[in-house]
Amino acid sequence: MEHKMPRLPYAHNALAPRMSEETLEYHFDRHVQTYVDNLNRLVVNTPYADMPVEEIICKASGPIFNNAAQVWNHTFFFETLSPTPHPMTSVLKELILQQYGSVDAFKEQLLNTAVGIFGSGWAWLSINDRCELIVSGESNAGNPLTKELTPLLTIDVWEHAYYIDYRNKRADYVKAVWELIDWNKVEERMQRSSCNIYI
Repeated sequence: MEHKMPRLPYAHNALAPRMSEETLEYHFDRHVQTYVDNLNRLVVNTPYADMPVEEIICKASGPIFNNAAQVWNHTFFFETLSPTPHPMTSVLKELILQQYGSVDAFKEQLLNTAVGIFGSGWAWLSINDRCELIVSGESNAGNPLTKELTPLLTIDVWEHAYYIDYRNKRADYVKAVWELIDWNKVEERMQRSSCNIYI
């Protein structure tokens, strides 16, 4: 199975000024392409050669895991963003209120998690089969799929994600990403989870 470069669901300049065209050209076009190329090279003549990326993430380790997870993480991240994001849905908002007390408290935890990751990594919002929302930080290529969670959104905090636009001001970048999240996409993922809230 040859893994293909994903396609952006919007133009490279569509997220400006929060995320510049130059950032998309480097972050998406170059970094993600490198992960795709590496993954295709590494899986040749291995048990992973015909596996979808999600299965590779859950079964592999080392360089194969790293590149598969980075392909998946980046695709997921960019698909979460939108130049015209929809507001938070009522179902998700109710879950947030139950667990965090307020949307502001939830936002603070998610953004603080993203800012607080030491080095490179990802801040995730996931859901488990008990319909509990989980905010977590993962270093490097970490992914909640390995913990049998359903990822709902992620924030990339590798330096290449923000250094062109924000230099070392990760907190400013994280706040900008919050403004680009399409909450309809987040709920679509929640609907596909094993959580029975929609039954």
